[in-house]
Amino acid sequence: MRGTVIVVFPRDREYELRLTAGDKPLPTAQEGDQWLSQQFEELGCTPRSLVGKVLVLDKVLEVAREAGEKRFAGDIAWAERYARAVLATLNRENVRVDIAENTVG
Repeated sequence: MRGTVIVVFPRDREYELRLTAGDKPLPTAQEGDQWLSQQFEELGCTPRSLVGKVLVLDKVLEVAREAGEKRFAGDIAWAERYARAVLATLNRENVRVDIAENTVG
């Protein structure tokens, strides 16, 4: 197994995205970060920092928040790309993105 990303929306709605060893290789960390940055901009996300600096964890959280539950439920290709970018960028096998709690763990 290559990794799992779980995105949790309010009302305990969870989307589990599993990437297996048979899937295509993950992007590099830089490619994953670039994709998240592009989505951050396209979705109109705003930096959480008062100085305007956008941290990687902010990108992961805000892209999921702005994309919304409908996108995770209805656009499987986009959701898988999100999961691949998150796993590559954070260099972790398992990531939980909790929108209501504002956490990435």
